[in-house]
Amino acid sequence: MRLRHFVLAAVLLAGAYYVSPVRRPYSAGRLPWEKDQASAAIPVTLAQSAGSNDEQNNIQIYKQASPAVVNITTVTLSYDFFMNAVPAEGAGSGFLIDDLGHVITNNHVISGARQVQVAVGNDKQRYRATIVGADPRSDLAVLKIDAGRKLPFLKLGDSTGIQVGQKVLAIGNPFGQFQNTLTTGVVSSLGRTLRDRSGSELDDVIQTDAAINPGNSGGPLLNSRGEVIGINTAIIGQTYLGIGFAIPINRAKEIVGDLLREGRVVRPWLGVRQSWPLTAELAEALQLPVEEGLLILEVVSSSPADVAGLRGGQRMAIIGNYQVPVGGDVIVAFAGQPVRDLSDVRRVLDRHKPGETVKMSIYRGRQKMDVSVRLEPVPVSR
Repeated sequence: MRLRHFVLAAVLLAGAYYVSPVRRPYSAGRLPWEKDQASAAIPVTLAQSAGSNDEQNNIQIYKQASPAVVNITTVTLSYDFFMNAVPAEGAGSGFLIDDLGHVITNNHVISGARQVQVAVGNDKQRYRATIVGADPRSDLAVLKIDAGRKLPFLKLGDSTGIQVGQKVLAIGNPFGQFQNTLTTGVVSSLGRTLRDRSGSELDDVIQTDAAINPGNSGGPLLNSRGEVIGINTAIIGQTYLGIGFAIPINRAKEIVGDLLREGRVVRPWLGVRQSWPLTAELAEALQLPVEEGLLILEVVSSSPADVAGLRGGQRMAIIGNYQVPVGGDVIVAFAGQPVRDLSDVRRVLDRHKPGETVKMSIYRGRQKMDVSVRLEPVPVSR
């Protein structure tokens, strides 16, 4: 085993193979889900005869969808006390979205990987994967494999009409060794917010009781028509406890579209460099008429916030054990959503695109004002 690890580590240290330039067939064309997939995507049709039942529906969806679900294995490198390279293997799931070999999965499945390999359906052959793009903030990534043939792929559905109680099916590779496992359940809740270890939030995720375990991450959550409505991404605890979460497919389409076209997610920014959540005590000390909002401490020059006329702190004050600039504007609402802290602002920005104009309600001293902010792309250097 040590010899295998030594050889593998030597290969990995020689360099990763997925960092070469990627040809982007969607840079100027329609994305997979914008095309007519009726004749090519899996599933083709589902039996709707009077004699069909829930069991037959499960069987048919599995037969038609499982060939497009992939098993992902990764190798990462860590270092022991003596700085010796120690390879570690990981596993996850994903699914094909076109016949060219593009795969959607979770970012955390491939994060830090020096090697990524993909097995399609029940095929034992593994294909080397290129990372087209990855986005830690949304926990999504796109891979590309070259199988030398046209591949089966899944149809992306619409997650706006999902209802609590509707049936869902999950296909994945739990624990990295039970390839193409089907589990069923229902949508348990909608609009959940998850926070990962880094503090990043995933908003509006789908909660389901379909069994999801480590290794299922990145696999599809399907409706009773076999359409992908979510991407399985997280569980509570280390094993299945009846609570799993999936990223809604409509949100994923926005992120994946950017990754396919640009290799990165093009997000807007506001340009508030420093801010402070308002509290009742702070509002009283600063003689402000509101007790909730985001106090702007500093605005980046020439940023969307600066162009819109937002102001940062004008004078220094001692707040607790800190000396901070005060006198800046207080953001109380952004795009009609109440603002209590910076995460509320980020949540609104994630739902908008560069070039859009968004209204914001602020207090400047005791005067309430409405301003319009034209969102611009985050500068590449940031």
